[in-house]
Amino acid sequence: MEAFKSLRWFLSYYLRAHTWYRVHSPFVYDFAGAVLEDDRWYYPFSTIETRREHLLRNRTRLELADYGAGSRLRRKKKRTVASLARHSACRPEVGRWLFRMVSHFKPDTMLELGTSLGISTAYQAAAAPKAKFISIEGDPACTNLAKENLRLLGITNVEIRQGRFEDELLPALKKLEKLDHLFVDGNHRKEPTLDYFRQCLPYAHPGSVFVFDDIHWSVEMEEAWEQIKAHPEVSLSIDLFFVGVVFFRKEKLEKEHFTLIPWKWKPWAVGWGDFF
Repeated sequence: MEAFKSLRWFLSYYLRAHTWYRVHSPFVYDFAGAVLEDDRWYYPFSTIETRREHLLRNRTRLELADYGAGSRLRRKKKRTVASLARHSACRPEVGRWLFRMVSHFKPDTMLELGTSLGISTAYQAAAAPKAKFISIEGDPACTNLAKENLRLLGITNVEIRQGRFEDELLPALKKLEKLDHLFVDGNHRKEPTLDYFRQCLPYAHPGSVFVFDDIHWSVEMEEAWEQIKAHPEVSLSIDLFFVGVVFFRKEKLEKEHFTLIPWKWKPWAVGWGDFF
């Protein structure tokens, strides 16, 4: 049933999505070109994916903390490192999108909610080695693995904090003082996601970029995404199915919402009109 829902949501996205050939906004056109259509292969891509391959072969069983809605520990569960790498780490294409977003917008301060094994962390950190970057992870075992993965990758500009988001988010924001780049990839429920968004808003500015993972993962996450898009401070949003991106550009007098797809996923949409 869940697989059917995911397929239905993806088909809905696919039919609505446009490639950069159909984008008339110069800002969004530049975004699509830099993030979705840049086919350059950067050295960190290979090293990070090699580390992922090692994790996919790791059958060590971990006892993980389950915080439920993020408020308190409910129970512990056991999973292998390989399972986490397969199902919890960001997809390779999403990692490359994150790298290119960071490379394109050049943030000085970055925050990630949900380090997991550190794969997404590594992609973002590699694109901005001089940025001040804090990543928060709730599970101690994942935190330790993420720190080891970043060490092996030679990434030194990330401060990983272990603890509940409710406890660690505000101190992290205060230390950063402003928020250029945010990636939310934890506690995939509506109210916690909206709460994290609201807490981060006072630290946003017109050049900030907020990225939310798995916006079509569930009905709750779709509802959260719609409310985030509708917030008065959000001037522009981009739906990439796996992630949603929002901007706070003050020169935008009217809200704009875009649904984009890489050209290679919809190769006939080349400017004379989509068949869908």
